[in-house]
Amino acid sequence: MFDFFRKLFGGVPATSSAESVTTAPLSDQQIESIVRSQSPQYEMQQLVAASGQSVGKQREHNEDSLVAITATLAGKTANVPFGLYIVADGMGGHQFGEIASNAAIRVIAGQIMRKFHSYLFTLPTQQPEESLQEIMENAVKEAHRVIQKDAPGSGTTVTAALIVGQQVTIGHVGDSRAYCIYPAGRIEQITRDHSLVKRLEELGHLNKEEAANFPHRNVLIRALGQGDTLEVDIFTIPFPQNGMLLLCSDGLWGVVADHDLVRIVNDAPNAQRACQNLVNAANTAGGPDNISVILVQMVG
Repeated sequence: MFDFFRKLFGGVPATSSAESVTTAPLSDQQIESIVRSQSPQYEMQQLVAASGQSVGKQREHNEDSLVAITATLAGKTANVPFGLYIVADGMGGHQFGEIASNAAIRVIAGQIMRKFHSYLFTLPTQQPEESLQEIMENAVKEAHRVIQKDAPGSGTTVTAALIVGQQVTIGHVGDSRAYCIYPAGRIEQITRDHSLVKRLEELGHLNKEEAANFPHRNVLIRALGQGDTLEVDIFTIPFPQNGMLLLCSDGLWGVVADHDLVRIVNDAPNAQRACQNLVNAANTAGGPDNISVILVQMVG
């Protein structure tokens, strides 16, 4: 984009009527100022979300599922952004992996939206009785019970983000991931993989290079539908200031390096194009697995 503005404003040959005028290419700071001045200004704070998905290049079936729900209710009272975003990756090699991931997103979304129905759609507005973390944890554990009952032997990862105002509550099991991405080029993984390779790395048995090339990278030590009890990672963070929230399955992060993820997101003109470019990058790298991605931005 900066190259476009440099070409557009970068220098015009002097004419006979203005031979004394000299021109010079705009600096990066000047171009950035122009770009900012052309950006839309939002008086109302709201969430903007986009998603992308592909079966990949080497799989016949899609075992990933995702849901993206964004709500904006504005009027006399101040708008409070609300969003629910979930990525689930059915476990390859297990029976009914696609059923497990689809059940996970539907049960979790259904449980949470029922809790917020009065908050969003009734008068007077009623806050849920439970905390956001309790709502998220109970929803994930209900999905675990449903999967064990309806698709025994299957399993799925899940990474869910519930956004209310400026707060993001994460529910996470498995090795799908959530990241914060910032305009300056910084990327921060905010979930912890529940995988064998990550555990071995934490114990000091593998370094980062060995972990990246570990032959059993896809072996999970925690998943929905697996085991009698389920431990869910639940935490709340502020929405990344001036940044974006990225949720994705390992079909993306497992083949596209972190520095490329942040570059692709920051280079795209909008969230929709960024999601498609991320999917394209994973497929260009071989597309060995299903690919799912959700990007969320706070504007205003």
